This record gives sequence, structure tokens and C-alpha cells, in this order.
Amino acid sequence: MGVEKMVCLVSRTGRQFQRYNKGRRQVVGCIPYRFKLSSDGKISDELEILVISSQKGHAMMFPKGGWELDESVEEAAARESLEEAGVLGNIGHQLGKWDFLSKSRGTYYEGLMFPMLVTEQLELWPEQHARQRSWMNVVEAREACRDWWMKEALDVLVERLSSPINQPKEEKTISISIETMC
Repeated sequence: MGVEKMVCLVSRTGRQFQRYNKGRRQVVGCIPYRFKLSSDGKISDELEILVISSQKGHAMMFPKGGWELDESVEEAAARESLEEAGVLGNIGHQLGKWDFLSKSRGTYYEGLMFPMLVTEQLELWPEQHARQRSWMNVVEAREACRDWWMKEALDVLVERLSSPINQPKEEKTISISIETMC
């Protein structure tokens, strides 16, 4: 019996290796999405968006966390999606950058968001016991999401995907290795 895929089940912690820009902690996240399958197994045009609960379970959001010194911005986005939501996929072009006030820390952060076309949803992932995940349609996801800046990022994604002119021609595939995760 062989092992096809191995994922480290420990999230990175601590802030000593995180990036800052003009004193603001840089956080990176993804909006995981997929196209809904119809009852006959065909891919439809309807988007489904994956939202996760906060660690304390009081709010819904998209996966995001600190951008560390030893990774690219896309690697950070993919890592956060794996750690917090248990999904892998293709990272698209950056949706934007937002300055926002952290509700828990009372300081301003710089948030960068990316789309992730989900290619795999894992049964086991690092924060599965701390978070819930749920696929929703766009309207439900926008309503459920707590943070204004994440709602704006979702609006950018929906606009991009609904306009053939704005759709990126290629997506980056980011692979996460055990060394990156642990």
C-alpha cells in the first residue's frame, strides 16, 4: 500500500518571521472557489465559494494569515488555504490590496487577496478541529463574510470571472511541500 499524498498537519505559528510594510503586518489570503456540478455531472457556470469560520467560531471569512519571509506571496496564500480550509488549487492573479483595522489587535494590517480555483478538498488538514468550512453561492458567501475588505475582494473576483476580457489566461499552480508547511 503506497502513500499518494502527505500533508503536515501542523500550522505555522508565531509572528517573528512575518512580513511588515511601513509597520503594518502583511496578511495574505485566498478566495477558494469552484464551479458547481449539475445533476448530470457537467460543470455549470454557477460559482461556489468556500468560507471558513474564525478560530473562535464567531465569524465567517476566507482563509488568510501572515506572509512569512521564506515564501512568495502566492505560496503564503496557498499555505493559508491548506492550513485553514484544507483545500489545494490554482492561484490566480492578485485581486487587490486593502488596509484594514484588525478587530482583535486594534492595529492596521495590509491584506492581499488571491482567487484559488480549488482542485482538491482534503479530508484531513491542520486546522480542521478549530474551523468549520462551508461551500456557498456568491450571495450567501458575501452575506456570511464578516470583513468588508474580503467582501470587496469577492466582488472583484465575481467581476473578473463574469467578464471574458478580464479573465486571466493562465493560473499559477503553487505546490506546497512538507518543508514549506512545517
